[in-house]
Amino acid sequence: MSSTQQHRSGFACFVGRPNAGKSTLTNALVGTKVAITSDRPQTTRHTVRGIVHRPEAQLILVDTPGLHKPRTLLGERLNDVVRATWAEVDVIGFCLPADQKIGPGDKFIAKEIAAIKRRPKVAIVTKTDLVDSKRLAEQLIDVAKMGAELGIEWAEIIPVSAKDGHQVDLLVDLLIPLLPEGPTLYPEGDLTDEPEQIMIAELIREAALEGVRDELPHSLAVVVEEMIPREGRPADRPLLDIHANVYIERQSQKAIVIGSRGARLKAVGTAARQQIEALLGTPVFLDLHVKVAKDWQRDPKQLRKLGF
Repeated sequence: MSSTQQHRSGFACFVGRPNAGKSTLTNALVGTKVAITSDRPQTTRHTVRGIVHRPEAQLILVDTPGLHKPRTLLGERLNDVVRATWAEVDVIGFCLPADQKIGPGDKFIAKEIAAIKRRPKVAIVTKTDLVDSKRLAEQLIDVAKMGAELGIEWAEIIPVSAKDGHQVDLLVDLLIPLLPEGPTLYPEGDLTDEPEQIMIAELIREAALEGVRDELPHSLAVVVEEMIPREGRPADRPLLDIHANVYIERQSQKAIVIGSRGARLKAVGTAARQQIEALLGTPVFLDLHVKVAKDWQRDPKQLRKLGF
């Protein structure tokens, strides 16, 4: 970095309707998994911060839940989280999947961000690996048109594929000049400031979401009750005991999560444990229990207990 070039640091958030590829993009930019992904909309519930380190800059990515028409108190709270995040970041990245025409949901979000003044806005056309060049060109034109109609001046319009890494580095190059000058905000090695317990709960929830029926995504919450090193283990062979509860809303959902003779819960535990061990770099014993918290998405007291 030349002496005349100032270090930049700041926050960018990715917004977009559910399942627009925001979490996958966050992980691709950071270079490791900091946000849970799923092919189910509404997977993200916490704003995860991923940290991209460059010699000349530090870019902190805030991954928000998808903005949507809320049907429950949880849905309303998630939308509040999104709006509060938008108000605090330095740059807003609007994710629009290349393989889906711009719809009412996109326009709803575009209108909301058009009202946020003095924040540079970048349109990111995601999932370009799913379309041919003709379809991509049409989408880029439509995005530019939508911006013009709503009075949004895009700082950039960029197509990317988080899946195969196409233009991911270029996106970072384009976001950095839009950040304010400032010192590094996080230590060099940090990739996220998400507490470990929350990340572990999210990894368990991601594993539990894999392959369950459509009625479950919103109904699943995970709370890590405790994490304690196993006593009496030799220093070179530590083991971390993690006790977690998977909460669902109805008794009938319990059987779905547990599966025939507990097979499904066992598979969830194995998949989650591998991810947690990769995250923590230590062997883990994962103890999972499924509990019913009746209609928790509509109950303020239960929402608080489950961390919302």
